[in-house]
Amino acid sequence: MGKPLTLTNLLHRKYPEKDSSRTSSPKFDTLKGLILSFVKVSVETVTLGSSSVAVAPLGIGTWAWGDNLFWGYGKDYSQAELRAAFHAAVELGVNFFDTAEIYGFGESERLLGQFMTETDRPVQIASKFMPLPWRFSTQSVTDALSASLHRLQKPSIALYQVHQPFDFFVGQKNLINTLADEVEQGRIQAVGVSNYSAEQMRQAHQYLADRGIPLAVNQMQYSLLARQIETNGVLSTARELNITILAYSPLAQGLLTGKYTAENYTAPIGARSLNPRFSRSGLEKLAPLLQQLKEIGEQYGKTPAQVALNWLMAQGNVIPIPGAKNAEQVRQNAGALGWSLSPEEVSKLRAAAE
Repeated sequence: MGKPLTLTNLLHRKYPEKDSSRTSSPKFDTLKGLILSFVKVSVETVTLGSSSVAVAPLGIGTWAWGDNLFWGYGKDYSQAELRAAFHAAVELGVNFFDTAEIYGFGESERLLGQFMTETDRPVQIASKFMPLPWRFSTQSVTDALSASLHRLQKPSIALYQVHQPFDFFVGQKNLINTLADEVEQGRIQAVGVSNYSAEQMRQAHQYLADRGIPLAVNQMQYSLLARQIETNGVLSTARELNITILAYSPLAQGLLTGKYTAENYTAPIGARSLNPRFSRSGLEKLAPLLQQLKEIGEQYGKTPAQVALNWLMAQGNVIPIPGAKNAEQVRQNAGALGWSLSPEEVSKLRAAAE
């Protein structure tokens, strides 16, 4: 299969480089810039819950950006590749990035802050506050937000989330009210939570409602292989309260891409080594689902990963945020946009996953 017909690839056909390792030239960059100045990237947007924040229906998760503890940043991939991923996403209109203060111990935010200075296109950022046990007061929330905004080089953020449903000494009500204060001061545009149960989400929603502010999102693990939120009340409560689900690990760390099979088995490393589904026996059990993803994808000219992401978007009020460490992965993710599975195919995949 040839390269996708992106603007970049079309221009490279017109102006191929003598050195194939290079990705630009003065003539190439000038022409591309002129074209982009007249072309408006058109991607449908969705609103986060009942907030005023509208984002692309697909985001980019940046846990791996700057993280060398779990993901091998600096060894398996470089800053240059992440920069290319960022600009490819923005060029395609996938301009919603999810990060956190603990991703790479702040490096993910720093990289995004740097990359955003290199484009004049709009970019929406979501980040997260981690309620660590040694954060004793609400001032720690304010300080953490200030540090994140400094790294992002922004005066405000589209979405700020509580990373885990802990409160320790601060208390959940004080924590949520501090975020509401920041909304009123203009440093946060929308408030979210992450990994909250249905009851915890409902409580946070009420605390914010008392201040006249909606709870915009609950970021949860959700994929064809992780559907706990369908049975534990989180998804139904989110629908009831109009809270968007940000689906992290929507491709199950790559299991739904078809890249990992029992036939080409190699022992996993890094974060994947902690997941038993990456064992040989685990991959054997996934074979029927992967076959369904492949067969359905062939009907649309799509990859298994693109089908898996489209399945999530078909659930309604769900935004997948797959990770991407290079431009090609971004382009692959973006292939989930602009088309829809039929209701029968959605049900067929659900049955195969079960």
